[in-house]
Amino acid sequence: MIDIHHHLLWDQDDGSTSLALSLEMAQMAAEDGITHIACTPHANSYYDYDPLSVTAKIEELQQLLRQRNIPVILGRGCDFHTSYDNIQLAHNDPTRFSLNSGGYLLVEIPDHALPPTLNEVFYQMQLDGVIPILTHPERNLTLQKDLPRLKEWLRSGVLVQVTAGSVTGRMGKTAQRMAHELLSKRWVHFLATDAHNVTSRPPRMREAMELVAEKYGSDYAHLLCVSNPLAAFMNKPMQPQLEPIDLYEDQAPRSWWRRLLGR
Repeated sequence: MIDIHHHLLWDQDDGSTSLALSLEMAQMAAEDGITHIACTPHANSYYDYDPLSVTAKIEELQQLLRQRNIPVILGRGCDFHTSYDNIQLAHNDPTRFSLNSGGYLLVEIPDHALPPTLNEVFYQMQLDGVIPILTHPERNLTLQKDLPRLKEWLRSGVLVQVTAGSVTGRMGKTAQRMAHELLSKRWVHFLATDAHNVTSRPPRMREAMELVAEKYGSDYAHLLCVSNPLAAFMNKPMQPQLEPIDLYEDQAPRSWWRRLLGR
């Protein structure tokens, strides 16, 4: 399994608080079957994101993992918050925050609201050659009450990542219910741990993957936990996805001349 959302680096944000804890988290992840981890510190008003510092810590941690025979490959990413400064930095340097300086970017929204310019932000990112991955929408209070808000973003090419803990109920009943609604519609492209520690937010995906396989099919579970996140990690195109349910049915049919012109 490949984990593209993980607060593994110590003293970068509200994730790992020490190098020892980072090693413990990596060991736990490896034991769970995770082979690749994108280290994704927050970039927000509380935590500054310095790509050079993040890269240096990843290199230090990767060396220690090799010495301890912990079979996890590390990469760099960011838990990107849509502040004005971040948006400008990302526009001027699209790969500053992206997964392994490629074409995929994790975008986190507040738990209690939606930024009013989010549509424009997603559109600009795509113009800049970046594919936005909306992280854990099932935990957003506004989206929990208004699931159709996701439709426009999904139709425009935004991808969705759900937290493994939401699938298993660790993030509360409401988040769990919405996670399964999204999964039942095949509106999810990635599962990830969003791990912060080894207790309340542990780096485990296996239970969630097995639950998805049981309820929605093993092919879908493999896409969410292996194929799609590996493509994002390696900056490769994703393979063809399973057909989403109830995503396009309410769109008005195009007139014959629009179909002819491909519009």
